[in-house]
Amino acid sequence: MDYTIIKKYFPEITENQLLQYQKLLPLYEDWNSKINVISRKDMDSFYEHHVLHSLAIAKYFPLLPGMKVMDVGTGGGFPGIPLAIMFPQTSFLLVDSIGKKIKVVQAVAESLGLQNVTAIQERVEKVKDKFDVITSRAVTRLPEIAGWVGNKLRIHNDIEAGGILYLKGGDIEQELRDVPKNWKRKSTSITKWYAEPYFVEKYVVHLY
Repeated sequence: MDYTIIKKYFPEITENQLLQYQKLLPLYEDWNSKINVISRKDMDSFYEHHVLHSLAIAKYFPLLPGMKVMDVGTGGGFPGIPLAIMFPQTSFLLVDSIGKKIKVVQAVAESLGLQNVTAIQERVEKVKDKFDVITSRAVTRLPEIAGWVGNKLRIHNDIEAGGILYLKGGDIEQELRDVPKNWKRKSTSITKWYAEPYFVEKYVVHLY
């Protein structure tokens, strides 16, 4: 499956955006040969497992121009980099505590000319800013992510203002129940938007 899968599900994207998505695979193949940021077996399904998966957040909650987004535990830049391509007028801070991963993210963002991406090596607790939206992908359990970043949101308890948008797979019901009571929660199956079997039992979880 190649980069044209993005055009299939996001027909409105520009030629420049499609070109940026096309460039992602060779960039990550090159970096992966030096620093292992994506498992080797996953590279064969790069666009499905990483790019399209990241963009499920765009299907659920289109980010607005001027919004500030923090991607927590970004790893090699997911979901942050694919979302930054999709929403060039939205500001992204990609955060990870592992320096070599941030090095890759910075290099990829620079190669693509992404002016809306900043990547830093930092523990999320030490980030001082406030954000409209916080994204992450399977970094920890839902109650933990709410505890880590709840105080980093500009607005809490307004679904339209943003909140935490978390990519999570498997049986999430117990985790949703364990999220503190001051959070509202919503989970949407990614199969609502994508037909590929890979997305069965994968969800966008919205905490706000």
